[in-house]
Amino acid sequence: MSGHFDEMGGRNGAPCRNAYEIFKHWLKTAPPALLEGRREEAELLFRKVGITFAVYGDDEGEERLIPFDIVPRIITGLEWTRLSRGLEQRVKALNLFLKDIYGPREILKAGIVPQDLVFQNPYYRPQMNNVVPPGGIYVQVAGVDIVRTDDQDFYVLEDNLRTPSGVSYMLEGREIMMRLFPDLVAQQRIRPIESYPNELLATLKSMAPEGAPAEPVVAILTPGQYNSAYYEHSFLADRLGVYLVEGRDLFVRDDMVYMRTTQGPQRVHVIYSRIDDDFLDPLALRPDSALGSPGLISAYRAGNVTICNSPGTGVADDKAIYSYVPEIVKFYLGEEPLLKNVPTWRCREDEGLSYVLDHLHELVVKEVHGSGGYGMLVGPHATKEMREEFRQRIIANPANYIAQPTLSLSTCPVLSNGGLEPRHVDLRPFVLTGRDGVRIVPGGLTRVALKEGSLVVNSSQGGGTKDTWVLSE
Repeated sequence: MSGHFDEMGGRNGAPCRNAYEIFKHWLKTAPPALLEGRREEAELLFRKVGITFAVYGDDEGEERLIPFDIVPRIITGLEWTRLSRGLEQRVKALNLFLKDIYGPREILKAGIVPQDLVFQNPYYRPQMNNVVPPGGIYVQVAGVDIVRTDDQDFYVLEDNLRTPSGVSYMLEGREIMMRLFPDLVAQQRIRPIESYPNELLATLKSMAPEGAPAEPVVAILTPGQYNSAYYEHSFLADRLGVYLVEGRDLFVRDDMVYMRTTQGPQRVHVIYSRIDDDFLDPLALRPDSALGSPGLISAYRAGNVTICNSPGTGVADDKAIYSYVPEIVKFYLGEEPLLKNVPTWRCREDEGLSYVLDHLHELVVKEVHGSGGYGMLVGPHATKEMREEFRQRIIANPANYIAQPTLSLSTCPVLSNGGLEPRHVDLRPFVLTGRDGVRIVPGGLTRVALKEGSLVVNSSQGGGTKDTWVLSE
């Protein structure tokens, strides 16, 4: 792993970076037994609060604890300022893109984004054409995955605009660190993230339809307890002090949405949906869906309820559209993108296809609609047979694949075998956009690849999480 950038040690074991000085000093004086004891305590606390993640495909959705690493990831105030400005710009442009493709379609007419990438996209929802949510905001909650390669450059890996999860890990991780290391936390000027539930609630309330009362009724719509992120849905409902509902708890009358309660029907103004678009409404979308509520889309189109994030936003977080985001930012904002995209070859284009087929051994190839680290080939780590099999897949359906260079992702130390070892990390900050502006709590979910040398940080593939400290100065 020579030549990579380590968040604590700089490049190639250079002297410790300033952000980590206090932590490194504390670490030198902390006996190894204390660290090991705290690590076990953190695991017990996570088990106690019940944060688990159901992994599909093995042992019928067996509940697994996502490992938590007690070495924090530290970001300077200056780095955060740069990052948050870039995030705000990017999400603003993506909202404008969604408003445009479900409306006048200027960007398609200008030939900047190919029409078929929108109209043949599995997440494109014709039901949303000419439906403009309050303030023209389609994405109220974005989780943008960021990696870095050195002390200057942050890259966006992907834009999660449908139902980004992980915020419960961010909040619980901080609480556990404050409980386990109060002395260390007190020495650092760490910007707080506890306000996230209040910020989210304010964002959701700001999206209430015209004519809603000053205190609109907000509900979180969950697919139910068998969903892998159900812990988070109930956690958020509890922290926000709002109702957690399933589709069967709602009904629609005269294009108004009501919730069944013990006191009788209660009108709902804002739904924070944590279910896939397809299942929202069996009348407008998948007729076999038992998770949604008949008539929801009709009520949304009539402007009587706001669904956050808006149905149809997935068209903008697709891996093929991702490669056009720099052009999208320039088109709508007339600005240069502040955050870089990873260079991307599109196999749908002849030039991209021939480059990818010639360089499979050094590229990461991804399915355009894949997620969670599945359906991808990491060229340098793959066997000859795997590369050959993937080559055939790409040739059979080029439009389904994009490829990117294997970035030298930064590492961050983790506590392993009683000592510190470098592991690759990414960061998912959460960007909240309401009618009253943009809110980004300083930090996010740092995901860490716990297998040595692994670049896959997804919890479904054995990754873990860390607390993310943004320093105030």
